[in-house]
Amino acid sequence: MSERVDRLVAQVLTLEVKLMACHARLTAETDSEALHDLRITVRRLRSLLRPLRDLPGVEQLEAAAKEVGQLTTPLRDKEVLAAWLHQQGMIQAANKRSDSLSEAYASVATSPALARLFNVLEAFPRFVRASQHQKLLRGLHTLIEKRLNKQWKKLKAAMNDPEHDRHRLRLLIKRVRYGAEAYPDLTHSSKKIQASLKAAQGELGTWHDHLQWLTRAEQEHDLAPCVVGWHLGIVRAERKADAALERLGRVCFGR
Repeated sequence: MSERVDRLVAQVLTLEVKLMACHARLTAETDSEALHDLRITVRRLRSLLRPLRDLPGVEQLEAAAKEVGQLTTPLRDKEVLAAWLHQQGMIQAANKRSDSLSEAYASVATSPALARLFNVLEAFPRFVRASQHQKLLRGLHTLIEKRLNKQWKKLKAAMNDPEHDRHRLRLLIKRVRYGAEAYPDLTHSSKKIQASLKAAQGELGTWHDHLQWLTRAEQEHDLAPCVVGWHLGIVRAERKADAALERLGRVCFGR
């Protein structure tokens, strides 16, 4: 038990250091990947916390991490779209979106949401140690394993549903994938399974991007020249996503 708790505290501290580095990069605007790396680190933190729900301090930390995720999602969507437009040579449309990002990065770096996350994150190891001292963490290993298995069962049920929702599948795959990375000793996730999860997540991400872009084009009229291509693209993305999901089903569930 002590080793499991020590490992949990070490993981939280490592993620805290990574978040601080991302925060510094955002503040100084050193590179274009700072926001993306911040979001990935927050996602890894939430994946670490998800199986620990109901334990002291977890709810507050998870809520703070979720708030930062919600704050940064529209900015990341804008980043991805701007990058795509640049690649297509639509420089004016790309700049229109990327020019506003600098101010947005500063806004995230100084946001109450991020400050709240750092405050709760700093106190969390003390909550864990206090809970350990009060013997509230008995059975932690079994609890985590049980909840990770429940995530896999949810994914399997969703994939077996002929009317599956691609958006929900994308979220479930993220949870399983990052959960397995957070607790590699408690899952049956081999390198082959992790690779299949990553591939399926990537294809579903491409589908999701096209869906988002088509929705934006209804309001942002300078995107009109892209609409026909995006309609074709989303059909291709659906086929690739379904093929990746089929491969994932075979690798993970022997379908």
